[in-house]
Amino acid sequence: MSRPRIAVGGALAQKPGAAGHAWQFLQYLLGFERLGYEVLLLDRIDGSPARQAAGVAWIERVLGESGAAAGWSVDLGRGRHAGVSRRRALEFLADADLLLNVMGFVTDEELLAAARWRVFLDTDPGFPQMWCALGLADVLAGHDAHVTIAERIGAEDCTLPDCGLDWITTPQPVVLAAWPAQAPGSGARLTSVASWRGAYAPIEYERRTYGLRAHQMRRFAALPRLAGGEFELALDIHPSDAADAARLRAGGWRLVAPAAVAGTPAEYRRYVQGSDAEIMVAKGIYVDTRGGWMSERSLCYLASGRPVLAQDTGFSDCHPVGEGLLAFATPDDAAAAVEAIRAHPAQHAAAARELAFERFGSDRVLSRLLDRVGAVAA
Repeated sequence: MSRPRIAVGGALAQKPGAAGHAWQFLQYLLGFERLGYEVLLLDRIDGSPARQAAGVAWIERVLGESGAAAGWSVDLGRGRHAGVSRRRALEFLADADLLLNVMGFVTDEELLAAARWRVFLDTDPGFPQMWCALGLADVLAGHDAHVTIAERIGAEDCTLPDCGLDWITTPQPVVLAAWPAQAPGSGARLTSVASWRGAYAPIEYERRTYGLRAHQMRRFAALPRLAGGEFELALDIHPSDAADAARLRAGGWRLVAPAAVAGTPAEYRRYVQGSDAEIMVAKGIYVDTRGGWMSERSLCYLASGRPVLAQDTGFSDCHPVGEGLLAFATPDDAAAAVEAIRAHPAQHAAAARELAFERFGSDRVLSRLLDRVGAVAA
């Protein structure tokens, strides 16, 4: 008897070396495999032959390093494909329970038409909803169900527009077996991996500007001086933002290049697990909309038994905080959370892993998600 099938559409080939981004996809690919599914990743990449070759090589490396058995099909344009052929991809889609279309990345009408159940997965809440509401872009159309990791969408104080859709909410998953718990650290070394600006521009919506991580990080530039200890960011920041980088360093942040410490899935895992805790400053759009966003990176820390200090986006209304996961709004809040972890590092480490098991483990999260999206059974 053949296994049930799921296709996942998303932009992996476009970002060679972005191992954290790759892990976001791996949580779904590996997670669905654990549930017994045969999985196919659908991607595309344009540009020069060299760029396309680098993207294909990156997918091969990511899947090979992680042990994922997922097939993959990359559209190279002009009728050319790498990996699974277009014909086989269409056959897979026709037989699959669903296409999980991350941020609506798959736009090919023939592929979409072949899928029996099309599910939009919003992993960057605020952007697709506001683009749609403002008439800038509608990546939401053409799907049978809509899922967001903004678990508070629809709450009275959440400013995310729902665009007239019935949103299904879910936390992100983490494959616990891929992120085994580590011995507790001292809490002295806090790290994170992040981009200064990211792929999207700030959005003006209903007379308010929703900004990026850069706009929030400036508020916490002096946090290391306030809290003491070692604060390190593997930060993707452009040379044109040199003044901001200097300001962070002056405040006590140590900045390293993500490619130097976390450039492959294995290196990324070693970096996370070699830390004592995560310090996570969110994008302004996540903080200001109060949607409850939580980073997939933070879940990797939690699963590894590494406590997370995260700027509150409303997730404290959705998940227990105080042990293992600590929320902050101001530099003083963050400094107090750092002190709490250093006072009881083993207690917070154990609570972090337990929270990952109880709330974010892929078996539980993805089983619930499949049930809620009403997947068409094969």
